[in-house]
Amino acid sequence: MQMDPNMIEKFGTTFKPGEIIFCEYEPGNEFYLLQAGRVKVTKIVSDMEKALDIFQPGDIFGEMAILEDQPRSATAIAIEDVKALKFNKENFNLLLQGNPQLAVKLLRVFSNRIYDAKRRLMILTLPDIASKICDVFLMLAEHKNIPPKTTTPTTFNSTIEEIANWCGEKVSKVKDVLTGFSEVGKLQLYEDRIVVLNLYEMFRVVKNKRQAQTKAG
Repeated sequence: MQMDPNMIEKFGTTFKPGEIIFCEYEPGNEFYLLQAGRVKVTKIVSDMEKALDIFQPGDIFGEMAILEDQPRSATAIAIEDVKALKFNKENFNLLLQGNPQLAVKLLRVFSNRIYDAKRRLMILTLPDIASKICDVFLMLAEHKNIPPKTTTPTTFNSTIEEIANWCGEKVSKVKDVLTGFSEVGKLQLYEDRIVVLNLYEMFRVVKNKRQAQTKAG
């Protein structure tokens, strides 16, 4: 993507290898368009740092700061020498007016984020932990373009802590339910992944719960 030299001069910023761009839990008011170098995104899970993603030139990150006033959900660290454009809420409108091509890309990113927020809300409205967990796996399958009626084993590179976060439930309670699922042969639990043996079975659980909610409402 070609950028106006004036925009690069005005909004350009650099980071050295290993330099922290922003930290998990700190307030966020900026987002970045990566121009050169790579950025690692990490999150603390069970007192351990876990890599969530690697951003490449052309990627946008930290954009949730523009959508909602919440602390950072992860930490961004420069892997190598990084060049990026840094924008905040105050100059956001100027950015959109000056670069329509970037505005379209941002719109797509923001639309996906808004959809993800609504999808997570659907999970939280389910009445019990078991159905919430099933719907989390359905959401993760959607992200991987896996049909919900899949009956063959499906691997999700997620931890129990991450599943609990998406459910909005305590890790201990989610762990108990997942262990129960494992004991009856619905899934296989590993330290760094979970294998769902029959996603369609979970789809039917969630469908029945939502139908019951609709009738009750």
